[in-house]
Amino acid sequence: MSSNSFAYSEQSGGGEATELGQEATSTISPSGAFGLFSSDMKKNEDLKQMLESNKDSAKLDAMKRIVGMIAKGKNASDLFPAVVKNVASKNIEIKKLVYVYLVRYAEEQQDLALLSISTFQRALKDPNQLIRASALRVLSSIRVPIIVPIMMLAIKEASADLSPYVRKNAAHAIQKLYSLDPEQKEMLIEIIEKLLKDKSTLVAGSVVMAFEEVCPDRIDLIHKNYRKLCNLLVDVEEWGQVVIIHMLTRYARTQFVSPWKEGDGLEDNEKDFYDSDEEQKEKTDKGKKPYTMDPDHRLLIRNTKPLLQSRNAAVVMAVAQLYWHIAPKSEAGIISKSLVRLLRSNREVQYIVLQNIATMSIQRKGMFEPYLKSFYVRSTDPTMIKILKLEILTNLANEANISTLLREFQTYVKSQDKQFAAATIQTIGRCATNISEVTDTCLTGLVCLLSNRDEIVVAESVVVIKKLLQMQPVQHGEIIKHMAKLLDSITVPVARASILWLIGENCERVPKIAPDVLRKTAKSFTGEDDLVKLQILNLGAKLYLTNSKQTKLLTQYILNLGKYDQNYDIRDRTRFIRQLIVPNEKSGALSKYAKKIFLAQKPAPLLESPFKGRDHYQLGTLSHTLNTKATGYLELSNWPEVAPDPSVRNVEVIELAKEWTPAGKAKKENPDKKFYSESAEEEEDSSESSSDSESESGSESGEQDDEGDSSEDSSEHESESESGSGSEAENKRAAKKNSKTKGKSDSEDVDKENENSKTSDSSNAESSSIEDSSSDSASESESESESESRKVTKEKENKTKQDRNPLTKDVSLLDLDDFNPVSTPVARPTPALSPSLIADLEGLNLSASSSVISVSTPVFVPVKTHVLLHRMSGKGLAAHYFFPRQPCVFGDNMVSVQITLNNTTDWKVENIHIGEKKLPVGMQMHVFNPIESLEPEGSITVSMGIDFCDSTQTASFQLCTKDDCFSVNIQPPVGELLLPVAMSEKDFKKEQGMLTGMNETSTVIIAAPQNFTSSVILQKVVNVANVGVVPSGQDNIHRFAAKTVHSGSLMLVTVELKEGSTAQLIINTEKTVIGSLLLRELKPVLSQG
Repeated sequence: MSSNSFAYSEQSGGGEATELGQEATSTISPSGAFGLFSSDMKKNEDLKQMLESNKDSAKLDAMKRIVGMIAKGKNASDLFPAVVKNVASKNIEIKKLVYVYLVRYAEEQQDLALLSISTFQRALKDPNQLIRASALRVLSSIRVPIIVPIMMLAIKEASADLSPYVRKNAAHAIQKLYSLDPEQKEMLIEIIEKLLKDKSTLVAGSVVMAFEEVCPDRIDLIHKNYRKLCNLLVDVEEWGQVVIIHMLTRYARTQFVSPWKEGDGLEDNEKDFYDSDEEQKEKTDKGKKPYTMDPDHRLLIRNTKPLLQSRNAAVVMAVAQLYWHIAPKSEAGIISKSLVRLLRSNREVQYIVLQNIATMSIQRKGMFEPYLKSFYVRSTDPTMIKILKLEILTNLANEANISTLLREFQTYVKSQDKQFAAATIQTIGRCATNISEVTDTCLTGLVCLLSNRDEIVVAESVVVIKKLLQMQPVQHGEIIKHMAKLLDSITVPVARASILWLIGENCERVPKIAPDVLRKTAKSFTGEDDLVKLQILNLGAKLYLTNSKQTKLLTQYILNLGKYDQNYDIRDRTRFIRQLIVPNEKSGALSKYAKKIFLAQKPAPLLESPFKGRDHYQLGTLSHTLNTKATGYLELSNWPEVAPDPSVRNVEVIELAKEWTPAGKAKKENPDKKFYSESAEEEEDSSESSSDSESESGSESGEQDDEGDSSEDSSEHESESESGSGSEAENKRAAKKNSKTKGKSDSEDVDKENENSKTSDSSNAESSSIEDSSSDSASESESESESESRKVTKEKENKTKQDRNPLTKDVSLLDLDDFNPVSTPVARPTPALSPSLIADLEGLNLSASSSVISVSTPVFVPVKTHVLLHRMSGKGLAAHYFFPRQPCVFGDNMVSVQITLNNTTDWKVENIHIGEKKLPVGMQMHVFNPIESLEPEGSITVSMGIDFCDSTQTASFQLCTKDDCFSVNIQPPVGELLLPVAMSEKDFKKEQGMLTGMNETSTVIIAAPQNFTSSVILQKVVNVANVGVVPSGQDNIHRFAAKTVHSGSLMLVTVELKEGSTAQLIINTEKTVIGSLLLRELKPVLSQG
């Protein structure tokens, strides 16, 4: 005990020495200055004594303390001789701890470890599997080339060990031996080939890791084990799953043809898996698609799907990259929900996941559009996460959601995080270049930011405005003048340089301002940043060439200053410019072309995503994260043009079936009979009470078998049809107990529902399998009553399909509360405005009270008709359409369209109706009733309703007769997407006050004074747009109000007459895209005579 107490009181050693007096101090004085080392030495001496003790309890206590020291990062290497003596201890607990210590220090103390090598060799034959495995670990940790033959022999023996744990450690030792002596590669490959055949889930991950390290190019070793690895995948430990999935991704890219051909119309493949043979044949006969997926390719995609629910983020990321790289594009959408779920993890995981989403969202926006709100920035996010979320929001921006995103960005600009605020301004610039409809809106917003107090925000705005103005400089002279005024207050070099460059490029458009700017900058030239000095020189050169009268002396003054500058770049630029623009005897032929060189048309900058080039790296890898090829990175090969022979994978299928069939054979017989034959149902009914528990457990195991490892290729269609819907089998059992006939009809109903709502099928199957697996301990009676009550609920609420979805959605592990109810994350075109965004826009509606919005009658209905179908194209059937500007009777969100059909032939046209509709997702159409016949030279007018979702997208459909179908389309003018609104001038001003900033677009109109009379303006505006007139108390201001048909957002139009022959047209609306389009249509109409 005394020794222990001394060891534990080492920290107070200094104090004790003082108390013991001078003698004690003199005793410790040889190491007085190193009291800490002294106590360590004493402590280790104490441990050495305990290790040499005859008592196992003392040795065990010492080893525990030593392993504790190692865990804390303390150095315990000087205890190696004392510890290694105990390697032959008969106490298993001591032995285990000794091996833990030796694995840590065997590489450092190689000579001492070699002395005990015979003990390790004996331990390889120990009856305890943990000791055998530990001995192999220590042996492979002694990094001495001389023992390579001993290690090789040990690995060979361990690879044939009866214990899977030892075989797993043999796989780990292979990698260590290969790094020590690469010449052993061929022998190690033989061992890897042997271990790959191992059927234990414990070994699979480790041996694939060894395969990836030693011989990743030997794909032939995987052929025979491919199906086994796919089927074992669900049961392998998590880190093994990651390694196997990455390896199988590379394998799939070499062995299967690309599933991305033929327009990626492969959405039915997953459904085919659940159908019976007859249904599959019918589908293939109808479709006759040239691409058919290899069953082994489908096996991999199907067996990795359950792992999207893994608790381990690395596993989910691995499955996501597998789906991205090898699954049909129509099926890859399933990963989006799982990746968004990972955004609730810690910031390190978020960073990697967001990087991968940023890469994905460039190519396939539709995958993540439903989850737009999940990428909104939180105030608690670190800067790196905020910037990545901004990147994704920019990639997902489109005409439908840009107004919501711009409102979000306006908030971000006010952030205290300056780096993030600057990144937001760059994002607004990118949105402006990508979506031309909001360019002017963004530009206006950025100009407003120039008056911000924060210099960083102003500087970033200047840089972005410069890039935007490069695209359309002619229209924006006023902005350039405004920025020139800011030169006095802005000090950030990049911003100052950007302003000077803009003025230099547009010096002919601002002839009065440019020389003055040069005068001011000449004064401060010596104190400017190098970047700014270069732009001052450029500005001087451009002005010298365009306005030499005013700027000749100034430019020469600046060139003289630059000639003696400290920076050699500036001195070189000065010499170059002087020779080029100031002609003299020495100047060459280039000086003639000086003006063309300096004032050449510059290409507009391309604002691209920094993640654009990263997609050539495999997602989820270190190389992708760093955007550079890391050591050990294995590139994904391109898809082969022709698939290699698939029979190479057939070798071990029979063995697998033999091994796995007995486990579930007896259990699967009953569910199969129930699914296929009605007679079997009736036979079973009599013995239902006695065998119910058996059949329930059978169906459970069937579902889990199919979800996780459907390894029976010989009876694949059985397991496929069985797992079509977990709830379907449950419902059939429950219905039979009520009545046979009712049970049949109900199950048929369920079948029909499943056919109609295919999209929710996979999520139902998932959620039911989750339910089954999570309720193993529940009693049979509970599960019966649960399924019965669910059936009764379904019978009551069978009126609509929507009632059924929430039942299954509540159970799914992947469901997140803040998402809109998307039935399944299959990648398909998303609505222009998803339900959550509509709700969002309504919630953010800037209108304070809805009472002011009341739809009025149209002021004017234009009689202009549009050709829908020409009589030549329609074989004598002609069709015209026009917009009556009346509220649609078929739905509040629809625009009313009237179609006039004319029969110009000499015979009857029969059965005129609307055929196939090809509408953008979200758009809806209410068709007219079929017309039985139309007499020769006859005419008929019919009404339709189309919900254009507040966009000018084309509604394409087929106009059919008895014999022919003609493809036609309707594209609405932007003015027909509005309904006129009656409101007072006071309400108009109030609403207009709320719709400023980015919600306001304006332009200047120039026209003859006679075109600016009240009647002319009214006539022109209402001819273009279906707006209501707002009473105005001022003669020079004309106001009009409307609301969008789909979302009910206000559209406020103001025409303000100025002095002379100019007027200002202002449009205020939340729907900035529609506002910009309307501005474009009104401007030329109001300008012309």
